[in-house]
Amino acid sequence: MRNTLLSVLFILTSGLTGTAFAQNGGLTAYRFLGLPPSARTTALGGNLIPVMDDDLNNAVQNPALLNQSMHNQIVANTANFLSDIRYGYVAYAHHIRNAGTFSAGIQRINYGDFNETNENGDVLGSFTARENMFHLSYANQYHQFSYGTSMKYVGGSYESYHSGALLFDLGGTYFDTVSNFTASFVLKNIGWQVQSLYGEKEAMPFEAQFGLSKRLKHAPFRFSLIAHNLQKFDLTYYDPNDPDQEIDLATGLPIRKKYNLADKFARHLIIGTEVIFSKNFQVRVGYDHQRRKELALKSRASTAGFSWGFGLKIKKVGFSYGSARYHLAGSTNMFSISVNPNDFLSRKKS
Repeated sequence: MRNTLLSVLFILTSGLTGTAFAQNGGLTAYRFLGLPPSARTTALGGNLIPVMDDDLNNAVQNPALLNQSMHNQIVANTANFLSDIRYGYVAYAHHIRNAGTFSAGIQRINYGDFNETNENGDVLGSFTARENMFHLSYANQYHQFSYGTSMKYVGGSYESYHSGALLFDLGGTYFDTVSNFTASFVLKNIGWQVQSLYGEKEAMPFEAQFGLSKRLKHAPFRFSLIAHNLQKFDLTYYDPNDPDQEIDLATGLPIRKKYNLADKFARHLIIGTEVIFSKNFQVRVGYDHQRRKELALKSRASTAGFSWGFGLKIKKVGFSYGSARYHLAGSTNMFSISVNPNDFLSRKKS
């Protein structure tokens, strides 16, 4: 009975973040890798692969965004996800002249405490479930092109059960500093499981993404458009619990709902807008169409799929807040801090 309960737990935790992040949950392991790593990314819809600036947090989603301006930067992020789930991300970057930019980071998620019971429902104790990812990343530039890669070790611990995987990300970015236009393409989570829970290898959350961003020359706006899950066109799914489910009177079987081409296309898109009042203050809003289509209630859609936040820099320290509405029942709130020791050292010298 104990093994059965743990099996159910694993299925739930593996699919939880995938479902919450508007993916086809439960089909692959380590779905937490798709969660936004920072408050800025959270506010802009959950993905920010095409923005080339000095934000180190962006590089975990696209290693090609690593650049010299991130040298010696340290970032730390924490979020209270749905229920009592907590996750976060920390990273550091270092640039070596004539070699490129390197970074290392850790992303962790804790699903909380669970009761361990027997077949009679008696509580025998408690256990935890958590997953983590450690990455080493590298990027370099050639004129207006940047290329990068990340090597990631992903591990999971569920009571006394453990799993692990070795994954790689490959990214490329074109950036035009004159027109403030950027285009990026990323292949994520290429790899295999090196340790499985039950002796059977699980599928990895491979994903192909493409993104565009444009900062207006005479207005304080930056727009971003990201297409995710390009490896699979149809992201719709069948919900057997749909209260509006129609039944075929001849066969007695449910009639699967059909979706038009425009809806299927739009489920791949994430839109973000950043209002840049100054280098020290920005306001951000975002929209994830798939998240809204999958998690909004028909009776009351609320603001599911929308997100917002802001960025603030005070005395060389950057602060950001991001909030994303996943469902009428809950939102996620994320806080970020970034600091570069070089800023304080240069200030003392002056």
